[in-house]
Amino acid sequence: MPEREAQAAEVALEARSAPAQRFGARGLEPAVAAAPRPPAPYYAALDLGTNNCRLLVARPAGAGFRVVDAFSRIVRLGEGVAATGALSEAAMARTLEALRICADKISHRTLSGARYVATEACRRAANCAEFLSRVRDEIGLDLEIISTAEEARLVVTGCAPLLHPRIPYAIVFDIGGGSTEIVWLRRASAPGERPGAPEILGSVSLPFGVVTLTERFGGVHVSPAIYGAMVGEAEAALAPFERAHRIAAEVRAGRVQMLGSSGTVTTLAGVHMALPRYTRALVDGSLLTFEQIASVSRHLAGLDLEGRAANPCVGRERADLVLSGCAILDAICATWPVGRVRVADRGLREGILFDLMHR
Repeated sequence: MPEREAQAAEVALEARSAPAQRFGARGLEPAVAAAPRPPAPYYAALDLGTNNCRLLVARPAGAGFRVVDAFSRIVRLGEGVAATGALSEAAMARTLEALRICADKISHRTLSGARYVATEACRRAANCAEFLSRVRDEIGLDLEIISTAEEARLVVTGCAPLLHPRIPYAIVFDIGGGSTEIVWLRRASAPGERPGAPEILGSVSLPFGVVTLTERFGGVHVSPAIYGAMVGEAEAALAPFERAHRIAAEVRAGRVQMLGSSGTVTTLAGVHMALPRYTRALVDGSLLTFEQIASVSRHLAGLDLEGRAANPCVGRERADLVLSGCAILDAICATWPVGRVRVADRGLREGILFDLMHR
């Protein structure tokens, strides 16, 4: 599948020439040349998940930031971890290759701040310490394994600008490769607060994602019975979180919005739009109704592996994973029938960048 993020060319700062004179308190006075504005600093965020290795390098711009370099590659670091409890040599080799590219991109900038994190695959693997040592020794990157709570917080921070300010509650989900994060939050009441302001009322990390569910149920030939079994397992896993927070009552009152981050929901949005190639600018911030989600899921389930791979917004690398993601998403929609989902092609890395830039 083509890379989801085109590398952004850096735009040179415009030279600003001061006028020869300025009008001051005593009339026309010689101008004092303004000191040149220092260039905006660079920041980097790296997210190593079960399925993807992703990097953003950005500079502050207004209330947000401007991406100057990006990288994303499917590495399947967590392949087989659910069965063996360890990272395989092949998966580590694929990931080290991607991390070398990230390190090279980072080396071209003098950074004012950076954070490189690893999530579910490294949380679960018995040999994660060995892998992190190899990354540090061979590549020079210090990866930090973050908790599920910190992962949820960063996803919310990164996605918060897309939340509707007048809807008081939100369900934010991130269907990953090895886990699925669900966050129940309350919007900040004060307008204009920086991203990250919403209050997290509860979060849960379900112990499966598109890679782990596909490894258990299969992703090549997915019958209606297998698909239904995946949906049922996800619904059962969501039920305790619903009972604890009674979200459905707020959904019925029309006080809840839903926002989805990461690969499954962005893929479905691209397929729904019939994009000739995945285009982040068209997908990020778009809306999908539950009916549209169901229609795209049925369409993909009716295709064989080659048919799914032929779709430019799915591609060969995701063709065997996309139906397990659809099943998890169907379970989320059935548990909390909000009716539509705001699509976010942003999340953990953007949350890291907001954190670094607002320290």
